[in-house]
Amino acid sequence: MTIATSTKRPYSWHVILFMAIVHAGALFAFLPSNFSWTAVGLMVFLYWITGGLGITLGLHRLVTHRSFQVPKWLEYFLVFCGSLACQGGVIEWIGLHRHHHLHSDQDNDHHDSGKGFWWSHMGWMLYEVPAKQEIPRFTKDISGDPVYQFLEEYFLPVQIALAIGLYFLGGWSFVVWGIFVRLVMVYHFTWFVNSATHAFGYQTYDSGDRSTNCWWVALLTFGEGWHNNHHAYQYSARHGLRWWEIDFTWMTIQVLQLLGLARNVKLADD
Repeated sequence: MTIATSTKRPYSWHVILFMAIVHAGALFAFLPSNFSWTAVGLMVFLYWITGGLGITLGLHRLVTHRSFQVPKWLEYFLVFCGSLACQGGVIEWIGLHRHHHLHSDQDNDHHDSGKGFWWSHMGWMLYEVPAKQEIPRFTKDISGDPVYQFLEEYFLPVQIALAIGLYFLGGWSFVVWGIFVRLVMVYHFTWFVNSATHAFGYQTYDSGDRSTNCWWVALLTFGEGWHNNHHAYQYSARHGLRWWEIDFTWMTIQVLQLLGLARNVKLADD
């Protein structure tokens, strides 16, 4: 399938509209009245909560790949943090990522990097995604869980509730930086894992696809940029396999181990 035939799919207008609103909202950060270092600090903190703990640690390494186990209350907390990243429902996120690993860089991979950087970065989501029809068969372990069902259905109202809370806490500057700027950062940094780490960097392992290890994506995404390592050992809780491949999420998992909260941690050599 070429880019031309890919784009013959119907547009996903609700996604296009939502992305336009979020990116437009982030532009208000350039207004002097919306800038404060407190708001910037809030954005960084929420980026770590939603992108680091939520997406990287929770939805990706814990649930999608079951690289380790934690108490159920902690799993639910991390998945809730992932829902605040507002990258669709949590069941959909997990199902599509499992589908990606099964078909990485093949024609039916929904963000196949062979179709170009733009397509793998975000172009694919602006159209209807056929892979969504296969989500149920990839998510049988979580689809019946009422907490996952709630976060799948109501992730957008939860985001709106967060925005209202931030407004009462610090006004519009908190909303602009804590919601719009943060979401733009979480989105594009996460998408770099689909695009940049299939285009730039080096390959340590023959993983059967174009996945690469890209240091700057790893720094932006708490270790997710060591993507070739991950595709070679997708069930490993540690992605930075060499001593100089900094993996902040692996460090977090080690802390959880020390606290007795993480168990059955899987590694590449297991």
